Amino acid sequence: MNPLDKSFSIDQKITATRPIAEQKGERQRPKSGWLAITGLLLLSALPVLGGVLRLTEARADPESEMLLASSVAIVAHIVAMSVFCLLGAFQFSPALRIRRGWHRSAGRALIPAGFIAALSSVWLAVFFGGPPGEFALAMVRLVFAVPMIMFLVLAVIAITRRDFAGHGAWMTRAYAIAVSGGTQALVFALWTLIIGEVDAFGEARLVAAGFVINSVVAELLIRRRSGRRRRGRSGRGALRDGRAVRSLDAPGEAA
Repeated sequence: MNPLDKSFSIDQKITATRPIAEQKGERQRPKSGWLAITGLLLLSALPVLGGVLRLTEARADPESEMLLASSVAIVAHIVAMSVFCLLGAFQFSPALRIRRGWHRSAGRALIPAGFIAALSSVWLAVFFGGPPGEFALAMVRLVFAVPMIMFLVLAVIAITRRDFAGHGAWMTRAYAIAVSGGTQALVFALWTLIIGEVDAFGEARLVAAGFVINSVVAELLIRRRSGRRRRGRSGRGALRDGRAVRSLDAPGEAA
């Protein structure tokens, strides 16, 4: 028997005996991720509505000079954060991420929107002119707005180096901070129902808890992605090594 024919037949047997789930996984289309998108859109709707209400209140209080001076920053923050949260939710769809045209176009809108949202948040906190009781809340937002800017900068650096995994990780961290407003609303609602009303400092603590919860979830998601990539690389490497060894052993057996 020709050694090459025997090697080819062994490769066919290896392919045929591979797990059915693995063979289906290679042919399976990427998931749409509609469940995650729907959840993120609902979570994003809470801070978006809150921003609209805040803008309405600012317009209804013409006596506040600081609100008038900060009106541009407030509008920029609300619009940019709304774009970043709502559009960013669709980036968690595997089916959309593999479409380079969509992913790049959305990214070109998301990154500037993220920078505007974070920088305007810093500006509003630094030049805070609201009630004294809300100063602690403004400082909590400042503490998390600065890391968001850093994450966006690192995401840009990663994509320029074609480090797609790193880019996705840094963008996920930035998005987690941006969408924390929805988590904060849920935490505040649960706390009020179970414990009762809170004062200004209690509200600041709950807002900080929302930021921390989202950041922890983001890190778990990033680690999960990294684990999948490592398992995928090791699986492909083992399959290629196995084929190479069997192909080299077959001619020896025939000889």
